[in-house]
Amino acid sequence: MKNRCLVRVVGVFLLSASFLLTGGCGFKNKPVPPESVVPQAIDDLRYTVSDKGVKLTWSFPVKTIKGSILDDISSFQLFRAEISLEEYCGSCPVPFAEPVTVAGGSPLDGETRRKVVFDSNLLRPGYKYFFKVRSRTSWFADSADSNIITLVWFDPAVASGKVTVTPGDRQISLVWQPVALKTAGKDLAIKYQVLRSLDGKDYTKIGDPQAATSYIDRQVSNGQKYFYSVQSLTEYKNELAEGGVSKEVVTTPIDLTPPISPTGVTAVRTDAGIKVFWDRSDAPDLAGYRVYRRAADKDIYEMLGQVEPTFTLFVDTKAVESVRYYYAITALDGATPANESSKSKEATIRN
Repeated sequence: MKNRCLVRVVGVFLLSASFLLTGGCGFKNKPVPPESVVPQAIDDLRYTVSDKGVKLTWSFPVKTIKGSILDDISSFQLFRAEISLEEYCGSCPVPFAEPVTVAGGSPLDGETRRKVVFDSNLLRPGYKYFFKVRSRTSWFADSADSNIITLVWFDPAVASGKVTVTPGDRQISLVWQPVALKTAGKDLAIKYQVLRSLDGKDYTKIGDPQAATSYIDRQVSNGQKYFYSVQSLTEYKNELAEGGVSKEVVTTPIDLTPPISPTGVTAVRTDAGIKVFWDRSDAPDLAGYRVYRRAADKDIYEMLGQVEPTFTLFVDTKAVESVRYYYAITALDGATPANESSKSKEATIRN
């Protein structure tokens, strides 16, 4: 009788264990590894400022953290924090609020990676804002945080009405009209940030924000086209709030520096005429030479001809007998128009 009871107890125990192993956990298939569904973190969260607020953009993730392709993003979680500049603490944790859900979808539009555009409004002047975003798949697997962007908000200062650029030799000078503060306050000031681009699209900041309304860009190359804009900034307690951006202006720095004057000019009388020699120039952009002549009783030179940069010889076949001549050589560079050196020391000979 005891043995039968023991068998029944053991049977019940095994049946219960079997139930727990098969149906109790709620899984009928093997669990999906998290790395196969968790999206890679977004790393291109960006913003632009308008009169109404901030426009945020970021790209859809296209791969999981394991590197497999993602077919769908169920949603994004956008986090925002706002802190009064009077209470801001640089070393304190950022108090992000509950996130806003942004619709997801397919990461690709054909072969093009999709972007999200989100307008964040109702910003308060004198506050510092932080934004970050996470993506989520249909498995409710959240990505890690994106890069965090931060900005200070005041009513954006208007853009400068006019920017003037003057090209120079390996430099470009900019001058722009000053703008007035849009928000009153004794601790507020206007500064400007110069922006530069090589293609009119991807602008980068050059130099530091400044109160002056002029700037000289010396990090340029002659012959290269440059695009410029100037952004107005509102400064408050060492924090800068972005404002309007001026219309772009375009210019190209020009070479205004002539080559060094040729040396070693010598004139020799021959049966073919008077041969004029000189030393080869070391100018890297040498485009040629010009040969000048004047008679002993003249103060004005006449140009006899132009010589290719590979030659250092010119034959004067029109020299008149029994006349003393003075010859001088100049060097030309490849600029448009060409820069011409000063004249060399004279070489003299009587024909």
